[in-house]
Amino acid sequence: MSSGAALRTAAADLYHQSWRLFCLNAALSAFVVPVVIGGLWIPPLWALLVLAGPLAASLMHCAVVVVRTDELQLREAVVGLRLHWRRGLALGALLAGGTLLGVHAISFYAVRGALVLAVLAVYLLLAFGAFQLVLWPLAIFEAGRPAREVAGHAARAILSRPVQSLVLAGALTVVNLIGLAAALVPFLTLTVAYSFLAVARFALPPTSTQEAVD
Repeated sequence: MSSGAALRTAAADLYHQSWRLFCLNAALSAFVVPVVIGGLWIPPLWALLVLAGPLAASLMHCAVVVVRTDELQLREAVVGLRLHWRRGLALGALLAGGTLLGVHAISFYAVRGALVLAVLAVYLLLAFGAFQLVLWPLAIFEAGRPAREVAGHAARAILSRPVQSLVLAGALTVVNLIGLAAALVPFLTLTVAYSFLAVARFALPPTSTQEAVD
């Protein structure tokens, strides 16, 4: 599915499953926000964000269920947490570590005036973010496959559609920034779930009864 079709279809998914996804997005935010705020005073607390990985994996599991069945029940969140908490921890650690390394590299080179290397670090961080968008839904959908195979599948998917992947990453960044700017409420309750639906629509193959939407 193209990035534009994924964004449009995810909006319809969000509408049909709005109150359930509201609850799940809010549950994830209820853990993440206090840790982020606490980390402003006690930076080591930010390490606890890795523990948000299982919650995010549970939300992604629900997004995958919607994409595959067009239905969702809240108990799927518990099922997803039970099935994917280990993989969620690994994905959370990878996301946190890669982001921290990228931000540190940008700051390191920018302060020393190595602007070419700083710009290169920005591009690498953007590429890492786009890779994460494809990796997460595939990691949950292909839970029975080894992590290395899933990562290879995600890398091939990115390389086969690099422009579409970057367009989707950029669009979802804008959506979540708007959610943050709008008094945080949409971000805390809906835009993360919408993003998960969009990347699941983009990354996963259509079912036998679905036609890919261009």
